[in-house]
Amino acid sequence: MKLDRVMTVLLAGGKGERLGPLTRDRAKPAVPFGGIYRIIDFTLSNCRNSGLNRVVVLVQYRSRSLNKHIREGWSVLVSPNLGEFIEALPPQQHIGDRWYMGTANAVHQNLFAVQEENPEHVVILSGDHIYKMDYRELLEQHERSGADATLGTVEILKKDAAGFGVVHTDSDGRVLNFIEKPKDPALIPGEGPKCTASMGIYVFRMEVLEKLLQEDAENPASAHDFGKDILPRMQGGGKLFAFRFVDKNKKENQYWRDVGTIDAYYEANMDLVGVDPMLNLYDQSWPIYTCKTMDPPPKFVFSDDISGRKGVAIDSLISPGCIISGGLVRSSILSPHVRVNSFSAVEGSILFEDVQVGRYARIRRAIVDKDVHIPEGMHIGYDLEADRKRFTVTDSGIVVISKRTIL
Repeated sequence: MKLDRVMTVLLAGGKGERLGPLTRDRAKPAVPFGGIYRIIDFTLSNCRNSGLNRVVVLVQYRSRSLNKHIREGWSVLVSPNLGEFIEALPPQQHIGDRWYMGTANAVHQNLFAVQEENPEHVVILSGDHIYKMDYRELLEQHERSGADATLGTVEILKKDAAGFGVVHTDSDGRVLNFIEKPKDPALIPGEGPKCTASMGIYVFRMEVLEKLLQEDAENPASAHDFGKDILPRMQGGGKLFAFRFVDKNKKENQYWRDVGTIDAYYEANMDLVGVDPMLNLYDQSWPIYTCKTMDPPPKFVFSDDISGRKGVAIDSLISPGCIISGGLVRSSILSPHVRVNSFSAVEGSILFEDVQVGRYARIRRAIVDKDVHIPEGMHIGYDLEADRKRFTVTDSGIVVISKRTIL
């Protein structure tokens, strides 16, 4: 398939309410991940590594930080002279005066921007999952099969199916049934308690997409959502196919994560500090791109065996601009410009940009958002009942401190 006849629409306007305080001031795709990245960087990196360089990102909810990240980190990676672009597109209210009412409505309201590029095929992606995928393989199957639409699918456990659209196909990959968030999903024959779930990745022939979106817009009973409305209407007609996820992570087990809850987000980050993480960030053949900053390298200072004042980080990711000044960091992730001062300890935690940890402070199993200053001697994560009176604490005991909280 000729990639210059393909247009990509990336949905990035969700509130991410299950991520609690981390999405109070930013959209879910803009939430930091792995120290230097944002969640959206993984989908955008898949686009770039797949040769898809005509991308509009549909933003809506608290989009300033996401817009800034795309403008400063991503627009410089494409060549406008070659017809390439990665553009954040705010709500236009091009059709009516309402905000987006669903994923299908978001695309419909911005269909004019797609039509201006005159593509033959449209790839629709979600900006809030962590995975590596070559979309060219999806497009090639889509073209070979003569499909009107093809959706990416991944295997999940039956117990998790209630949060996904579950797909049932024939031996050729034709979708026979698509059910959004079923209570009793169909299992994959011979695969144990596993189901085939939609990844929220779709390819449509342009003329088919236009027709479906217009019909959906005229249906007052529709929720205007691809999973709830568009795909179920197409099932069983012979022109909707499923593409089985092919992982580019180069690990034994497939890696695809929905980091839509605090616990899932925390666990996916903590995986990265292990000796052999499930997510490989170091594969130079499939790089993960992000916004490059002109920051100095991380710095570790003081080594006094008598007083115990040592600047040390163990089993951790330390970003540029950080200073570990006589403190201990263990099994943690520090975003740029974090400072950990003398005799303090940070363990099993995620510290966002510009967090300052005062002397003798102790932080355990916590996520500390941007620009928070932890006062000298404060303990976080050691008395969860006391923490609940001031911060968000998950059922599993993860303490979350909101952006710019004054302590």
